[in-house]
Amino acid sequence: MTDQAGAPLLATLLGDVIGSRSADDRQALHDTLTSALAAVSAELDTVDDVQVTAGDEFQGTFATVGEALYAALLLRLRLDPEIDVRVGVGWGEVTVLDQTQGTQDGPAWWAARAAIEWVEHQQSTAGWESVRTAYRPAEEVATGPSSEAITAALLCQDHLIGLMDGRSRHILDGLLHGRTQARLAEELGLTRQAVNQRRKHDGLAIATAAAQSLRAVV
Repeated sequence: MTDQAGAPLLATLLGDVIGSRSADDRQALHDTLTSALAAVSAELDTVDDVQVTAGDEFQGTFATVGEALYAALLLRLRLDPEIDVRVGVGWGEVTVLDQTQGTQDGPAWWAARAAIEWVEHQQSTAGWESVRTAYRPAEEVATGPSSEAITAALLCQDHLIGLMDGRSRHILDGLLHGRTQARLAEELGLTRQAVNQRRKHDGLAIATAAAQSLRAVV
């Protein structure tokens, strides 16, 4: 998609690792992070793969906001419980400053930065500790997904995931990838009945449907 001036409109994903400076083994953290970023980028339809940019920050671009939001969710689930991340997703014009180095700028990136800074601020507010993801469209863009509607969905999604333990998050990741309850039970050393109980009682079926609906946002 392009704006009226013909500049490309993209969804930008900007993320960072929470508490990375206190990690005992920063090399292991970096290796785990880059492996997860590569796996998620290979699985999804990216414009620019999600890669580490500096220190504990990472970024990537997508054709749709929905795909960027889905990438943010998969990264969170893939990295759990070793690494916790927050993500800002922006929508708007992206300018390539250096094709060789892949350096980018533009309103979409400014919007993503504003989104992740909002997440960081909200996390320090009582009752908002579960917030991990936010979306902001660039001020200059006239079209794009509704910020209000997506914000409402993300707040509910983050809150629901924040109530889950590691096993339920593993099951959610498996359901998103079409794995059967029998396989998930084997992976976790649980009975199929236990997996099904978690699916019902922890809202995993709803979380799966919500994530798939958000992914469809264009």
